[in-house]
Amino acid sequence: MRLSTCPRITSPSLPRSLPARACAPNCAGAQLHSYALRSGFLLSHISVANSLLSFYSKSHGPATALRIFNSIPSPDSYACTTLLSAYVKSGHLSQALQLFDEMPQRNTPVWNAMITGFIDIGHQDIGLELFSVMLQLGVCLDKYSFVSVMTLCDSAECLGLARQLHSMVVKTGVVVCMVSVVNALVTMYFECDLAEEALAVFGEAAIRDEISYNAVIAGLVKWGRDEEALLAFKEMIKEGCFLPTGMTIVSVLSACLTKKVGMQVHALAIRTGLDASLLVGNAFVGMYSDCGDIVSAQQAFGMICDKDSVSWNSIISAYCQQDCHETAIELYDQMLRDGCEPDEFTFGSLLACATALEYVMMIQAVVFKQGLSWSIEISNSMISAYSKCGDIDSSYQVFSNILFGNLVSWNSIIAGFLLNGFPKKAIELFSTMLKLGLKPNTCTLSTMLSTFASISAIRYGKELHGYIIKSTTDCSTSLHNTLITMYAKCGDLNSSEKVFYKMSQKDVVSWNSTIAAYAQNGNGYKAIQHFKAMQTANVLPDKVTFTIVLSACSHAGLVDEGHLLFTSMSENYGLEPGLDHFSCIIDLLGRAGHLDEAEKILNNMPCGVDVQIWWSLLSACSTHGNARLGRIAANSILELQPDNAAVYVLLSNLNAVAGKWEEALNVREDMRKNGVIKKPGFSWI
Repeated sequence: MRLSTCPRITSPSLPRSLPARACAPNCAGAQLHSYALRSGFLLSHISVANSLLSFYSKSHGPATALRIFNSIPSPDSYACTTLLSAYVKSGHLSQALQLFDEMPQRNTPVWNAMITGFIDIGHQDIGLELFSVMLQLGVCLDKYSFVSVMTLCDSAECLGLARQLHSMVVKTGVVVCMVSVVNALVTMYFECDLAEEALAVFGEAAIRDEISYNAVIAGLVKWGRDEEALLAFKEMIKEGCFLPTGMTIVSVLSACLTKKVGMQVHALAIRTGLDASLLVGNAFVGMYSDCGDIVSAQQAFGMICDKDSVSWNSIISAYCQQDCHETAIELYDQMLRDGCEPDEFTFGSLLACATALEYVMMIQAVVFKQGLSWSIEISNSMISAYSKCGDIDSSYQVFSNILFGNLVSWNSIIAGFLLNGFPKKAIELFSTMLKLGLKPNTCTLSTMLSTFASISAIRYGKELHGYIIKSTTDCSTSLHNTLITMYAKCGDLNSSEKVFYKMSQKDVVSWNSTIAAYAQNGNGYKAIQHFKAMQTANVLPDKVTFTIVLSACSHAGLVDEGHLLFTSMSENYGLEPGLDHFSCIIDLLGRAGHLDEAEKILNNMPCGVDVQIWWSLLSACSTHGNARLGRIAANSILELQPDNAAVYVLLSNLNAVAGKWEEALNVREDMRKNGVIKKPGFSWI
């Protein structure tokens, strides 16, 4: 317009231009300011002055905005409100309060600016007090007044205030005509744990928009009511006048119970053009990753045009969850080439799936180079990674270098020492942690109970049980389960039973733990009885349950019961037997001397035979003197473990018992030639 000779720039052009320049380079706003001064618009048109004031308050802060404000001959209410808002949002509270006190007329927008500003900067108590004074003075309330204060109601403790606000908006009639108030009410009730009230407000609303549906869907997802969230989404689509937004798709994806539903949502997003959104694209990568479909996750990632750190982190995490560490490293390299900086989440994901020590050391070097060694999250991940790779010394060194370790740091290093076979060091660290005043959580207590169980330290276990009873008002189900296992491993079956029977809520792990307790202590009949009681309690057994029960049958010699359980897995429960189950049934048959039947099952196994099964068979052959099958088992073990001296000894003894002395001597000779030396036995005590 300036370059053209025909049109003349009028005063309304500048107010429309300046708001657009608030997010543009400052020089453009300064040029418009200069033009307004030269043309005389600034002094003669209050709308131009107000636009300049709004621009500078957003881009330069309150100091520059004050100079513009002082240059306005007769500032109106909008100018005062703009400056007031600039003061509050920048934290200049004394200047804001002074300007507020000096204002001759304080209308609703002025009060709203004060209330919203104080709430936004974290002074919720002052914002609520100002709202109360506004009510006492009889200032007219509008939708902004209510919506600002409703954001304060974010927990069940605010229920009283929430109901008062709802009553007020009904009395004033704002809720009937203002959809933003309806949306705020719905969100407020969901935040206050009152989902039914939120749904009632939504159902009674005379007007709705896309945000209304988004609030309902997000609220239902938050409280785990996924099916209702999907029904609300279906209703939104059915109405036709409301199109889903990016936030709708993100919320609905969190409610997708199956991959099939997620794919339908993906198809809808593509059809409506929402798949181009960065937020939506990242959500689809996460959804497919959670479903274990790495191929679809990669395809969704490839469709994102402008990838950000969340996009890269999501796909790297997806490959890490599938233990594809090398691909994750390649994606990390590509992320760097793409110009995207890695963050704590990136390195945390890479460390979580690192299985080789050299990978962990390389990641640690990069972390130091990137200047992220201060991150407590990365340090905690590094502690766990080094522990999993067997380098407990490096793990402890990382822990020692943390300046302000949190509870996760302590849990990681304690679990690391337990994992690497140093239970006494884990106990020492736990004692130090208590002396420092750190309160253990469920994870800490479970780890320590496992530590005491590993060394049969029942006295320490009972002391910790007493601590749990004294310090924990509501002991979690998982902690009870760990207590059952701890007592069972320490041989105190009575205490294990007491913990189980006193539990108010039992899950499948609770039943598995108590069945395993009986199995470990040689009471196969009780284990089977509890398995039947589990079914009576309408708790469906899983694959772990069958592994435990079959193991109990094996040690108790309950062949018929074991047979029935093994066949019922697939016939009655739809669970396909795995290697553990085949190992148990072969061990059961082998112990009972049914070696021919064991061999038949072995030959018909749908999955490959692992070394544990061959060991079970070799042990049974040694016990029952089956030299032929024993040689097959021994040779299979030697292919997998050529340096295992126990195989040679068992095979030699097996041949000797069968009267095949020459073959027994040949086995001993092979052992000598291969340099395999039998280690002498020793007592654990």
